[in-house]
Amino acid sequence: MFDNDGTLWVEQPLPVQLDFIFRALAAAGRQDSSLAEKQPYKAILEQDHDFFAAVGQQHPDAIMALEEALARNWHGATPGEFDAEVLRYLDGAKSERFGVRYTELVYRPMLELFDLLRSCEFRIFVCSGGGRDFMRVIAEDAWGLNREDVIGTAAQYEYRDGELYRTDKVLGGIALGPGKPEHIFATTGRMPAFAGGNADVDIEMLECATFAMLLVHDDEEREFAYTAAAEKSVGEAKRQGWTLVSIKNDWKVVF
Repeated sequence: MFDNDGTLWVEQPLPVQLDFIFRALAAAGRQDSSLAEKQPYKAILEQDHDFFAAVGQQHPDAIMALEEALARNWHGATPGEFDAEVLRYLDGAKSERFGVRYTELVYRPMLELFDLLRSCEFRIFVCSGGGRDFMRVIAEDAWGLNREDVIGTAAQYEYRDGELYRTDKVLGGIALGPGKPEHIFATTGRMPAFAGGNADVDIEMLECATFAMLLVHDDEEREFAYTAAAEKSVGEAKRQGWTLVSIKNDWKVVF
């Protein structure tokens, strides 16, 4: 079981999906003045740095506000319509630092680890506080995983007249912190043998696994160096004997 942002691809200066959500909600707020005075639309339109910092550090309240707004924004959309919008975004958006599409910034050593685990007959899942349906769009091409092996915060769906539609409700709470093991068990019926993450919101997922690995972002030249929202997880890794992986010292290549 692996986290996504910061574990499988870059999450700086902002997790990819949050950039997608911010752009969509800003557009909605500009089109509907009644939304512009509501959160999180107001914070996004006003470039509220405190709100952005809380989101970047994956504070549950901030992430939940975004996920609820996301559910409302795409209320009534079909899965195909949502997938198409995500693909349009990924096709056009590029990393400011690296100048390439985000799907080119997946960590090569993690894909190699996936190959090793598959050779040992493990089944691989991704579990993230980020939107499940966004990740499912890239799962097959970026990670070589089936869409059904992606777990995350998601909108509820309803089926009517032969088609599925997104509702404005979030299914089963947010997949951060203790929500990760809860979503994992609800989907798979078991706890992971192996788990990999990179942040404090991954601690519960790592401690419920038999073996755990924590990725440390310490390579300013090839990627990013940061400790925000990861200090506690490093302490837990040392206390509980998890494997610490340094991007700077342990990876010959990054992307």
